[in-house]
Amino acid sequence: MTTKPALMEAATAAAVRYINGERDSRVAPSADVELPKQLDDNFLEEPWPAEAVLQLLADAGDVGATRTTGGRYFGFVTGGIEPIALASSTLAGAWDQNAGLPVMSSVAAKLDETAARWIVDLLELPSESVASFCAGATVANLTGIITGRDALLDRVGWDIRTRGFAGSPPITVVTGDEAHASALKALQLAGFGSDQILRVPTDDCGRVRADAWPETAGPTLVVLQAGNVNTGHSDPFEAILPNLDRDRTWVHIDGAFGLWAKVAPDRRQTVNGVEAAHSWATDGHKWLNAPYDCGVVICRDPDALGRAMTMSAAYVASAAERVPMNLGIQMSQAARAIPVWAILATLGRDGLGALVERTCRLAERMAERLAENGVEVLAPVVLNQVLARFGDDLTTDSVIDAVQRDGTCWMGGTVWRGRHAMRISVSDSSTTEHDIDVSADAVVRAWRAIAR
Repeated sequence: MTTKPALMEAATAAAVRYINGERDSRVAPSADVELPKQLDDNFLEEPWPAEAVLQLLADAGDVGATRTTGGRYFGFVTGGIEPIALASSTLAGAWDQNAGLPVMSSVAAKLDETAARWIVDLLELPSESVASFCAGATVANLTGIITGRDALLDRVGWDIRTRGFAGSPPITVVTGDEAHASALKALQLAGFGSDQILRVPTDDCGRVRADAWPETAGPTLVVLQAGNVNTGHSDPFEAILPNLDRDRTWVHIDGAFGLWAKVAPDRRQTVNGVEAAHSWATDGHKWLNAPYDCGVVICRDPDALGRAMTMSAAYVASAAERVPMNLGIQMSQAARAIPVWAILATLGRDGLGALVERTCRLAERMAERLAENGVEVLAPVVLNQVLARFGDDLTTDSVIDAVQRDGTCWMGGTVWRGRHAMRISVSDSSTTEHDIDVSADAVVRAWRAIAR
């Protein structure tokens, strides 16, 4: 029987081999890639030895994994992984801690509390706020929206715990036309239908227009965003939040990546006023370059979060303790804070700010390289997002397809203001100027070949 140490050594060797090939391989597998046929063998009836299974996995990853951590993957605002995050998550995997209750893991509880407190500090949110780790920004959005929903109903005397949501006083939801799908999904999961949502027009950069803000009466849930997924621009918080009736309004910010602009001195103005909200959602696995999956919900009112998320008296904990299962949707949960703590302990405030600023400048460089070759850049670059178009929809789609088939880099497609576009997100901390230049050349080369 193969021992755990032997398997760990073999896995580490395979992982190191994969990492060493990150920049010399295609960014994404080709369309005709052939994964090992044995992946679909009859393992349930004829299992293999552990070392053979591990080798099969390594072989499959070598040919079939998308190399999102090699500096040239620019799709879906997908972060890479900081070296210390990879190493610490490997260690955390060996520990296999359940972070749901403090009594279950002293080390997980300590790192969870510390990393959460650091995030509130770094993002300059109100000091009384509490942060909680979860599976991603969709779950973080859902957690913040449910907390806001319950708090708004509580203010008008409706106890959702005992009376449920059906028949409750109506809540008006206000969000922008460019709200991200994750926020809209969270609203739906929280019980809000599309007819209850007022959509506010946005400007040419995807920001909510403050001059078009609707009048509402009664409990109102406002969902704004820090960092439009296409353009990187944020809603004008300073122009909207001070004018809202705080007694009947809960403001939630979907800041999956854009909230981290707060840590970069030259970018923080893009999210001015964001601290006036009631709750916020962000990701660790995007700009922070933590491993998947890692989201964070932050709530100004810890009691409101606790009321919404504490469900069982069967798991007793001290009132003075921070209990992660009472600060989010999950009970049993991975100790996601461990690699986040390691990243923040290694980079510090200045290092994290430099990471954000560097990737923003690389995005600007990409936009400049494309524009000087005649590519249309559809919105000013303010953070790490570049939106490019190549004449018409058909040509744009063809360029995207050609770039993906080429394998030098990977960019995805989107639709912006009714027009097809290439979306380029510079989120990997390992991306260099050389990566940008090589990738820009590949895009221009593909465009010219199609034009010919």
